[in-house]
Amino acid sequence: MVKYTSFFSSIIFFFSRILQQHYKTPTYLHRKVSNIRNNSQIKLQKYPSFIGSNELLDDQTLIFNVEETLLRSSSMFPYFMLVAFEAGSLLRALLLLILYPFICMFSKEMGLKMMVMVSFCGIKKDGFVVGRAVLPKFFLEDVGLQGFEVVKMCKRKMGVSNLPHVMVESFVKEYLEVDYVVGKELKVYNGYFIGLMEDKNKKKIDNVHDLKHMLGEGEIKGSKVFGISGTKSSLAHPFFRFCKEIYLTNEEMKRKWQALPSENYPKPLIFHDGRLALRPTPISTLALFMWLPFGIILAIFRGVIALTLPQKVATPILTFTGMRLLTSATTPNPKSSSKGEKGQLYVCNHKTLLDPLFLSYALSKPLTAVTYSLSRLSEILAPIKTVRLTRDRDQDGNMMEKLLNEGDLVVCPEGTTCREPFLLRFSPLFAEMNDKIAPVAMDCHVTMFYGTTASGLKCLDPIFFLMNPRPSYTVQLLEPVSGLSTCQDRSQLRFDVANRVQREIGESLNFQCTKLTRKDKYLILAGNNGVV
Repeated sequence: MVKYTSFFSSIIFFFSRILQQHYKTPTYLHRKVSNIRNNSQIKLQKYPSFIGSNELLDDQTLIFNVEETLLRSSSMFPYFMLVAFEAGSLLRALLLLILYPFICMFSKEMGLKMMVMVSFCGIKKDGFVVGRAVLPKFFLEDVGLQGFEVVKMCKRKMGVSNLPHVMVESFVKEYLEVDYVVGKELKVYNGYFIGLMEDKNKKKIDNVHDLKHMLGEGEIKGSKVFGISGTKSSLAHPFFRFCKEIYLTNEEMKRKWQALPSENYPKPLIFHDGRLALRPTPISTLALFMWLPFGIILAIFRGVIALTLPQKVATPILTFTGMRLLTSATTPNPKSSSKGEKGQLYVCNHKTLLDPLFLSYALSKPLTAVTYSLSRLSEILAPIKTVRLTRDRDQDGNMMEKLLNEGDLVVCPEGTTCREPFLLRFSPLFAEMNDKIAPVAMDCHVTMFYGTTASGLKCLDPIFFLMNPRPSYTVQLLEPVSGLSTCQDRSQLRFDVANRVQREIGESLNFQCTKLTRKDKYLILAGNNGVV
């Protein structure tokens, strides 16, 4: 009996050793790994001296997992849906949505590979701008305040990500001011992504010399390196083996994180592109595809009503379909000019191509709009007169002078649209045109689709705006500003007039004034100078 007991004990010991070797924890995880249990704040128990301090930790180097340390949501589906929809097509996005329930049946790593395949296969590498033009907005909206505060305390920081490098680089380096980010590399064939990620063993960096090269010679030596990640499986990245201490976040804690306020962004988000205004979670994406057929019909119906019926008849019908136009004025609506007098010059900030049309509806009178770029289709369908500017100062000035002699004129001196609460630099040309300058503050709100684009088809901008269930516009008429006489008397330069109008509009909307231009926007979003 004793022999049988000894035999079975030996068998159990043998198999326990095999299991122990098979599931052995990596050597670098034998260093202390502590779970973060405090939900209201991230408290790294090993560093009580700097928690709550606003000082940079010059002697600390942080290596962190981007998704596990910064993002409140653990689902990566919205970001791949954005790639599929914005860089791919509607059919590609629909395919990803249909496959998602099956993707959830596989492991996290396999599900990631499947989403990469569906989203990236066949996308041209050189034309891929979603990573810098679309994704940063949605990443920033998902950043947790508590995680961000811990990351920004360290002077030297490196992010590692399980996502493709082209998806996270711009967000982490440009908007969070992280020194380096290391993500998965995508395979490319003949200039196109094939939907596969490079073998991690080929890109493996497993010695301290490579890390020194990335962070700078002498940066690691003598400094304390610590890491933050989520699960132990996410610590497989070789950089974590250089951490003396590693801390783990958890889902329970991240659910109670607060969203990072936009005023706390290290770099303000001024420009972003893409058609989707909502965060494409699986449920919201399903709702979007269910709404799409009705939205297209509704947009066509709204457009036909606005183009064919008189304004007094069209306004209540458009209101019934869900559109809202809110108007306010600090001064009485200027009367139309009499014969022989110059018309009224309206100067407004630029939100969409429909700005002049909504202003015309708010004033209940016809206007002429001058614009820097307008598609031929939009020009034909516009219910008000539109005139293109040539970007030649003398020629444009003569044209605007002629149009003002014919009637009221509206101009958007920013030269391009801006979605966020910022105003771009106002071109000063309008300041010389008329002494009657009426600033107009405009804002709009959408829930599904943006009615502007930098890299897409501009002729579809009004359609996408009208596809929203309840789009709204706000038009505010402000106190008049003197223009022509002050410039002629040299008591005020035309640039001062333009800046004053910009400031008046910015204060009424609570928007921040900038010196950025149309060229800056298009260089960031589309990689060109914006000449259409």
